[in-house]
Amino acid sequence: MTVTNLVSAASQNAQIRRSRLAAAANPVQPGPSTAAVARGEGSAAADVACITLANAHLRLDVAPSLGGGVTRFDWRNDGALTPIFRRCREVGAATQPNELACYPLLPYSNRIGGGRFSVAGRRVEVPRNRADEPLPIHGDGWLAQWQVLETGREHVRLTLDRRDGKPYAFRATQTYTLDGPTLVIALDIENTGRDTLPFGLGVHPFFVRDADTELSAAAGGLWLSGDDWLPVRHVPAPPAWQFGVAYPLPETIVNHAFTGWSGQAAVVWPRRRLSLNIAADTDYYVLYTPPGEDFFCFEPVDHPINAMNLAGGASEHGMTLLKRGERLTRTFRFTVERTGLRSMPGARGSRRRQ
Repeated sequence: MTVTNLVSAASQNAQIRRSRLAAAANPVQPGPSTAAVARGEGSAAADVACITLANAHLRLDVAPSLGGGVTRFDWRNDGALTPIFRRCREVGAATQPNELACYPLLPYSNRIGGGRFSVAGRRVEVPRNRADEPLPIHGDGWLAQWQVLETGREHVRLTLDRRDGKPYAFRATQTYTLDGPTLVIALDIENTGRDTLPFGLGVHPFFVRDADTELSAAAGGLWLSGDDWLPVRHVPAPPAWQFGVAYPLPETIVNHAFTGWSGQAAVVWPRRRLSLNIAADTDYYVLYTPPGEDFFCFEPVDHPINAMNLAGGASEHGMTLLKRGERLTRTFRFTVERTGLRSMPGARGSRRRQ
């Protein structure tokens, strides 16, 4: 490794340590627990059943057969329901994953370059999993039918058995819990295969976006990508994408993995007078802002795109090498708050940057 690379790696590690200390000193606190006031008994649309959880603050609809994904996540106020995640417009057997409101990312996030990687001297081939994608993407969870393990007034637990999967053989669970104004998503995965492999977890929510939606998600740097969206070079976050305070989303497209994240972020909708605090035990996120759309994606993940093939290997970029029987767990919290402010501190009077 060159002196330049050593300095860069040391700087990146220092940024991650500082971010973790900041997150520990300023945790996002969940709201008080509130008893559920309603729960759907498997409400159906077309031939797909959804499980509805609801309390005095939130409503959540989950479709086990559609990747165990979320079809709607709403804030409840004075009887009205306001979408936080973009709602799935039509729920049915033909619904595509990217039409959902949120879905799990496992056993890896995003794309794998060339559909292959090496680990411990072994070459591992990963097959394509989408006809419209030239590379394997997002793993198996988002495309699978999950089974319901248990469901209650404010939670549902799903499971996915991929013990015969290749190259990844695993068992996974995802649990959705409503805790007052907080949605908690917990992912757990166990390697059931013979070989040690790099595993990673994340979630892929689609947030409502209007003309003045703001994001606060400070990060140390990001991976610039090529035309195939695979990372090619790591750079410090440019001023337009630093998001150190709540700031309007860029009008141009962003589709990059950000590094050195503290694990805390906030989305603010000034006109709706709502904010969303996001907390995750991960050091990375992927931000996707397609121009002209009524949504954007902020994906908390524990590794960047194509982590297996980056210099240093998967474990140097957030992934966890799991032996047979070993497990990995991640938790993601989304807390909705009403705000009377037109904008969060630091965003007033600022101009939209491109």
